[in-house]
Amino acid sequence: PDLLPACNGEITTMSFLQDVVDILLQYVVKSFDRSTKVIDFHYPNELLQEYNWELADQPQTLEEILLNCRTTLKYAIKTGHPRYFNQLSTGLDMVGLAADWLTSAANTNMFTYEIAPVFVLLEYVTLRKMREMIGWPGGCGDGIFSPGGAISNMYAMLIARFKMFPEVKEKGMAAIPRLVAFTSEHSHFSVKKGAAALGIGTDSVILIRCDERGKMIPSDLERRILEAKQKGFVPFLVSATAGTTVYGAFDPLIAIADICRKYKIWMHVDGAWGGGLLMSRKHKWKLNGVERANSVTWNPHKMMGVPLQCSALLVREEGLMQSCNQMHASYLFQQDKHYDLSYDTGDKALQCGRHVDVFKLWLMWRAKGTTGFEAQIDKCLELAEYLYNKIKNREGYEMVFDGKPQHTNVCFWYIPPSLRSMEDNEERMSRLMKVAPVIKARMMEYGTTMVSYQPLGDKVNFFRMVISNPAATHQDIDFLIDEIERLGQDL
Repeated sequence: PDLLPACNGEITTMSFLQDVVDILLQYVVKSFDRSTKVIDFHYPNELLQEYNWELADQPQTLEEILLNCRTTLKYAIKTGHPRYFNQLSTGLDMVGLAADWLTSAANTNMFTYEIAPVFVLLEYVTLRKMREMIGWPGGCGDGIFSPGGAISNMYAMLIARFKMFPEVKEKGMAAIPRLVAFTSEHSHFSVKKGAAALGIGTDSVILIRCDERGKMIPSDLERRILEAKQKGFVPFLVSATAGTTVYGAFDPLIAIADICRKYKIWMHVDGAWGGGLLMSRKHKWKLNGVERANSVTWNPHKMMGVPLQCSALLVREEGLMQSCNQMHASYLFQQDKHYDLSYDTGDKALQCGRHVDVFKLWLMWRAKGTTGFEAQIDKCLELAEYLYNKIKNREGYEMVFDGKPQHTNVCFWYIPPSLRSMEDNEERMSRLMKVAPVIKARMMEYGTTMVSYQPLGDKVNFFRMVISNPAATHQDIDFLIDEIERLGQDL
C-alpha cells in the first residue's frame, strides 16, 4: 500500500526497488561463482512444508515481500552457472537481462504500432536480418516471434496447410482430404503435438528413419511419401531438423529440398537448436540448403544465449501468415488509422496478447555484433569437441555414436568399474540403464552440476551433454568428467 501510485509513495518505491535490484545483482554475481552450487535441491514436499507459500486475505509487509524474493532465488536453478549443462538454453547475458528489465517496465503488447511503435519496428528489422542470414534474397518474406519453438513449428504446419487448402480456415478439416506430414524419428515432439492441436492427428505424422548419426535418410522419406500418396493421403509438410534435441544431428537439407520440390510439399526446417550456427562462418555449412525451405524455426534463446523466451518463425512467402491468421478485429486493427497499417502485425499472430521478445535479441545483437555471436557459438562448439576428444578413448566411457559431434551435443555412457569387464548382455544393459539416473540424482543432491540423460530407441539411458553457455571453460568440462567419475565409481 505504501508504494506508487500511493501518494508520497516515491521514496518507499525507490528504496523497495533498490532492495530488489540488490537481491538480483547478488544472484547474478553468484551465478558465475564456481564455488556456489548450481542448485540447492529439495524434494517438492520438503519445499512446500518448509515455507508458507499460501495466498492470504491480508497484505504482507514489504520486508516479507523482499524475503519472498530472496527465498525464490535461493531455490532457483542457476541456469547461468558455468556448470549448468542440463538444457539447450543456458547462460545469463547481461545486456539481454537489461533488455528484459526494460521490456517489463514498458509493459506493452506486440499487436499494433499504435501501442508498441519501437518494438514493432525492431521486430521488423530483426526478422528481416534473420531471413537474410537464412539466405532469402534481400531478407524477403515474413515472420514472427512466438512463445517457443513448439509454437513456431505449429505455425509452420498451420501456414503450410493453409497454403495448400485455404478453405480449411473457414470450413475446417472436414472440407479437405486427409493430410500427412513427415519428420525424422529423432525430431522434436512438438511436430506431433502441433498435429494434435491442429486437428491433423498424431497418426498423420510419419516418422522417417535416421542413420546411425541421427540424420534423416532421404530415400526413406521419398519411399514414405509415395506410400502415403498411394493410400490417397495428401503429403503437405516435411519438417527437417537442423540440430536434433538429443544427438544434435543436421538433416541433409539439400536432398530433402529436392524431394519437396519434386512432390510440391512445403519444406519446414526446425532449426530451434541449430539455427544459431547461421551466425558462424565456420559452422553454417551444416545448414546448407536452408535457403530452399518455405519456413524456418530459429530459437535465439538456445545457442545464442538470449534470455527466455525468444523464438522466431521465418516464412519465405510474404503475406501468407496474414491471410492465414487474420480475423479483422475492428477494435484493434481499424483500417482508417493515420499511419501505415502494414506495421500493425498483430493479426498475423495466433495470439492476441504477445510479449515483447525481440528487444532482448536486438539489444544483444547491437552490443555484440554478428561477430560477437559468432565467437560465442564457435567457443561452445570448440568446448564440445574438447569434451569429445577427452572421453572418446578414456577408460569408463563409451560414445553413443561414432565420430565428432556436429553440434555441442556429446552423447556417452559412463561405465562404472563393476560393469567394465562384463560381457554385453541383457544383464549389463539393465544395470547400465540405472547408472545415469543415479549419477544425475547425486549431482542434484550435491548441487555441483547438472547434465541431462535419456534413453533413445534401443539405447539405454545415456548422458547428453550440451554446451550453450559462453561462460563455460575447459576447466568446467574437466570438472564435469571428474564429478561423473566421483559420483559413479561405486555403482
